[in-house]
Amino acid sequence: MHVSDRLTDHVPERWLEPLVKHAEALKFLIVGAITFVVTVVLFFGLKWTILQDKPVTANVLAVLIATIVSYILNREWSFTARGGRRRHHEAALFFAVAGTGLAINQLPLWVSSYMLDLRAPNVSFLTENIADFVSGSIIGTLLATAFRWWAMRKFVFPEPVNVVPESAPLTVYGGRHGDL
Repeated sequence: MHVSDRLTDHVPERWLEPLVKHAEALKFLIVGAITFVVTVVLFFGLKWTILQDKPVTANVLAVLIATIVSYILNREWSFTARGGRRRHHEAALFFAVAGTGLAINQLPLWVSSYMLDLRAPNVSFLTENIADFVSGSIIGTLLATAFRWWAMRKFVFPEPVNVVPESAPLTVYGGRHGDL
C-alpha cells in the first residue's frame, strides 16, 4: 500500500475530490514549503556567519541550493505526469525559470536593504532581520512562487499534446483509425 493511499484513507470524503483535483498544485506547494525551509535556514545561517555584510549574496546562495532541491522534487514528484522533454532540455528550462524566479525573489530584499537602508547601524539588529525575513523570505518568495507555478506548467513541464498510450486500443471515428 502506498503512503498516499494510507493518507487518503483518513481524509473525509468531501475533501478528497478537491484534493485529488488539485494534487499537482498541492505537491508543488509542499515542495515549495520544503525549499522555503531550506532557503531560510541557509540564508540566516550564511547571513549570521560568513556573509554578515552581504545579505543578498547569502540569499542568492540559499535560493540556488534550494532550487536544485526543488528541481529534483518537482521533476520526480510534483510534475511526474507532465513533461516528456529530454532531461537536459527540461533542466535548462527549469533553471532558466528558476533564475528568473531568483531575480524576482531578490528584488524585495534589495529594496529593503539598499533603497530603504534597513541595515545596521541605521536600524537595530532585530529590525534588520525582521525586514530581511519579510522582504526576502516572505514577499520575495510569494512573488517568485506565483511566477514559477505559471512558468513551470507553461514551459518546463507542459501537458503532453495528443499523446496516445501505446496500449490504448485504436478506435474508429469517421472511418479513420486512431483519431481521438
